[in-house]
Amino acid sequence: MNWLAMDGLGPFSRGPNQAIFDAGYDGVQFVEPLQPGLVDEARALGLGVCGSGRVNEPADAMRLAVEAQANGLECLTLHVGWGIEEDNVAHELIESVLEASNRSGVPLYVETHRATIFQDLWRTVNFVRKYPELRFNGDFSHWYTGSEMVYGDFDRKLEFIQPVIDRVRFVHGRIGSPGCMQVDIGDAEGSGRPFVDHFRKLWTAVFLAYLRSPEHPYLCFTPELLGPSIYYAREFAGREESDRWEQSLVLRRIARECFAEAQRLIGKSI
Repeated sequence: MNWLAMDGLGPFSRGPNQAIFDAGYDGVQFVEPLQPGLVDEARALGLGVCGSGRVNEPADAMRLAVEAQANGLECLTLHVGWGIEEDNVAHELIESVLEASNRSGVPLYVETHRATIFQDLWRTVNFVRKYPELRFNGDFSHWYTGSEMVYGDFDRKLEFIQPVIDRVRFVHGRIGSPGCMQVDIGDAEGSGRPFVDHFRKLWTAVFLAYLRSPEHPYLCFTPELLGPSIYYAREFAGREESDRWEQSLVLRRIARECFAEAQRLIGKSI
């Protein structure tokens, strides 16, 4: 569970970490700046711990990696750049992330996120061609909505981003529509909403690629339904559109169904 997604939820009588543990999550993703007390509390409950941060300058990558290493974080997801960098500057940022990951031993996963150098499909695929060692956090609602993947041929675009899908080792769980990047999907059963099916297809493709080439000991799926204070959750008449805690559990269930489908497909191909 993503810690930032807890903003506005609760109150939890025994604390957010305990609520995350009680709900059956395996771990928690904290955000920069890291709060060691919360990390220790999560670990005391038996939760795994990872983090996130932003790389604006090349030196930021090593700073974040060293902090993650010192606190025993399993990995970091990173927003890299602002998306307006020339290629030579973007290359410096990418190389700093790759070097920091290699030197620290901490996996650093760059995010497919708006307002970063990985904000669009075409440029990201071209970065992969130059840096095949890149590994990603697939925060795909940013592409699905921000690049309106359904405007044109969704399946063709899915095929185009296969080099990225092959390198996803972390997923931020969120479902968006073509016009809004975080929407209420109810229980996702018989909804008749094609964007839910598109995300199922995306996530199944990620899990299938991972199962075919498991170079890391885990792939992390982390619900990240964010609050209205940063304009993710929509509000109507002063109330949030949905219960983000319950919706996170729905996303978790969908991810498990997609993983089971990927396992079935792997079994068929053997």
